[in-house]
Amino acid sequence: MVATIDIETADGVVRGRRGRRVLRWRSLPYAAPPVGDLRFRAPQPVQPWTGVRTATEFGSASMQHRAGARIGPRTYQPTSEDSLTLNVTVPAAPSAGPRPVLVFIHGGGYLIGTSALTLYSGSRLALRGDAVVVSLNYRLGAFGYVDFSGFGTPQRPFDSNLGLRDQVAALEWVRRNIAAFGGDPDNVTIFGESAGAHAVLALLATPAARGLFHRGIAQSPPADWALNAADAATFARRCLDALGADPADAARALIEAPANDIRRAVDRTSRAVLSERPGLFPICPVIDGEYLPHSPVDAIADGVAHRVPLIIGTNREEGALFARFADMLPTNPARLHKIFERAGADTEARVTAAYPGYPQPSVAVRMGGDYVFWRPSVTVMEGHSRYAPTYAYRYDFAPRALRLAGIGATHAIDLIPVFGAADSPIGRAFTAAGGRRGLLAVTDQFQDNWISFARTGVPLPSWPVYTEGSRATLIIDHPTRLEYDPDRAKRLAWKGIRVPTLT
Repeated sequence: MVATIDIETADGVVRGRRGRRVLRWRSLPYAAPPVGDLRFRAPQPVQPWTGVRTATEFGSASMQHRAGARIGPRTYQPTSEDSLTLNVTVPAAPSAGPRPVLVFIHGGGYLIGTSALTLYSGSRLALRGDAVVVSLNYRLGAFGYVDFSGFGTPQRPFDSNLGLRDQVAALEWVRRNIAAFGGDPDNVTIFGESAGAHAVLALLATPAARGLFHRGIAQSPPADWALNAADAATFARRCLDALGADPADAARALIEAPANDIRRAVDRTSRAVLSERPGLFPICPVIDGEYLPHSPVDAIADGVAHRVPLIIGTNREEGALFARFADMLPTNPARLHKIFERAGADTEARVTAAYPGYPQPSVAVRMGGDYVFWRPSVTVMEGHSRYAPTYAYRYDFAPRALRLAGIGATHAIDLIPVFGAADSPIGRAFTAAGGRRGLLAVTDQFQDNWISFARTGVPLPSWPVYTEGSRATLIIDHPTRLEYDPDRAKRLAWKGIRVPTLT
């Protein structure tokens, strides 16, 4: 007999699962299913229900390639356009008062991913921090981050920035409902990794998100992803061409085409753009002048972003994961040369001089990872620190198995200590050749700092604020240390370089 617990939300009663240490609710709807007349439309309110809605199992992941929704060995979550749901994890023990709320936004390049990964359950983080942990799905790829608004009609309009709007709708749900789960709606921290970290920065720049969160944590954000309106329109037109749709009849094609046909057309077009313009990722938010008035990096630099405390950092070997398993970044000399060609005559010589050993493959991989993740993150650190408390880190810890594999402290590895997964199968595999004590130590560093920040807006006292004068950066390793202006020569070499455009 499964122990359950019922909670009354603004939309109806939901039934979760009562565990020995935590309570869980899965796949709670935060918006109406974006299907039928709501395909390519902004999220709409949930239709309230009567009776009790069972929320003990996961529903569908967002539309994506099947491999992106893998949640275990030979186990794949179903995908569907009907996926606008979130999950809530709460300590089972009573609390003396409202708990801080941590809302996690998963990564996956805005193309793949799901909140159903066991790693994202948040149970260890919730218990350690006496916090409420929320994770969410949002529309991906073709259905969340391609701007088809120029092809709508008065009778059937399409909206822009759908994935970003979904994230705002999820935060509005948290605002309305999280108190029923014991959370404090006036103490919400959003955190994410990779595209999820970019989403944190995009929400900082989104007027509609004002007041819905109070702190942000961005782990490895590709911070300057954003399409201008012209690039977005060009990319959407190319996606329609790949779909075989006549622009004059685009609205009908987008309404009637099977979801997987649209997904495949967009995926093919995205790969083509990545080949033509290394460093330009076309599946991302659009500067539409309305919902997202400015790119995240520009809004932050100009002081028009939400001035909330921010933790931001990257991993030392960001590019290694992609060079080995997902070859899409500019991590080789040929792709890097294409970037430098568009960035100015002396750019290539200036940047490569800061990377001794280039064009050796390992050096090119480091350079590509720095270009996509570290370079724009430094811009955010500089800009945000002028207006709000900012804390910078770099994750350097790599157990022996990862060093032997040649990937080191690569992209997404920091999720293991953040979620306290040292005892999970993947955590034990990574430390099978040694390093378990180090992993436990960096887990303490991450979780204690994240929890302190979520509770108070300030991490542990050993982590000073980042300023353009000090550039204090926490190097999370075994042991952890502080550095001031790490990799200064590389920082100066990259200064002023931005992602290319499409048009």
